Amino acid sequence: MTRTNLDRVTLAALPFVLALLVDLVLFAVLKDRLPGRIASHFGVDGAADGHVGRTAYVLATTPVLIVLGALWGLAAVRGKFHGRAHRRFLGAGWALAGFLGYLSAAVLTVNADAPGGGPADRLPPGHLAAAVAVAVLAGALGLLAARAVPAPAAPSAYGDRAGRGRIVLAEGEVAGWARSTGAWWLPLAAAALLAVGVVLGLRLSWFAGAPVLLLALPVLCFCRPYVTVDRRGLTVSGLLPWPRVRVPLERIAAADSRRVDALAEYGGWGYRVRPGRTGFIVRSGEAIVARQTGGRDFAVTVEDSATAAALLNTLVDRHRAGR
Repeated sequence: MTRTNLDRVTLAALPFVLALLVDLVLFAVLKDRLPGRIASHFGVDGAADGHVGRTAYVLATTPVLIVLGALWGLAAVRGKFHGRAHRRFLGAGWALAGFLGYLSAAVLTVNADAPGGGPADRLPPGHLAAAVAVAVLAGALGLLAARAVPAPAAPSAYGDRAGRGRIVLAEGEVAGWARSTGAWWLPLAAAALLAVGVVLGLRLSWFAGAPVLLLALPVLCFCRPYVTVDRRGLTVSGLLPWPRVRVPLERIAAADSRRVDALAEYGGWGYRVRPGRTGFIVRSGEAIVARQTGGRDFAVTVEDSATAAALLNTLVDRHRAGR
């Protein structure tokens, strides 16, 4: 691991380590003042509704901060966060660590010397506001600290214009490209959501089932999306004419074919919006990536993306030339 990557991992994991140390020290200080069983979970009104042994509470919360710190450190190096996105990612980690660390400390504090020698009855609402305030302050501190570590530069997937693929078209010749894409789990996810929505509607109420059914509709519509490249630009459509996503030729600066990582680059699957990029991502793998004139990338995971990118570059050239 290079020194720069080590610095990034350290800065990403540091807030979780600090939060863990503060909570462990506080537990050691308050241990003799804590009841055998402490209130560990509180409802929206602040009333205690869950209890565990005091040692079990520490053993349950400690791995959470350790795992989050390890994941944040790994993502800081392998997550392909670049420029401002990298600094925001580090700031978000500091904010999360501050929020969780304060809440864990607050739980220990309210249980110490609770009336009657038992667990606390409630968590005062001021603690939640304080946790948010600590998260904001910690996030701001993380953003400042991130300036001390060079952020990874975004790799350029685009060479000079002459180096990108083209498809030669005769004067006046018209061409288009189309292909369906998808993943095996999308139809299953749509069916599962529909089933859950129907069951909730029949067993509880349609008021409870309606949101799940509404969520199932776009998943069902785009379980087998259709990608086209033609004189209108790059279009992703579903089983219905609408909704659809289109990037017109006048907004495209260049296109390329490359492999994308769904989780590392886009944070998951579906229609994704991330700093500097958007995309319709159904899996990791081959994708057509269109760099827009505003600097953002739009990616679609689809087979034969090299052909699509080459045709899109040709059509963009034609559009610029007014042909």
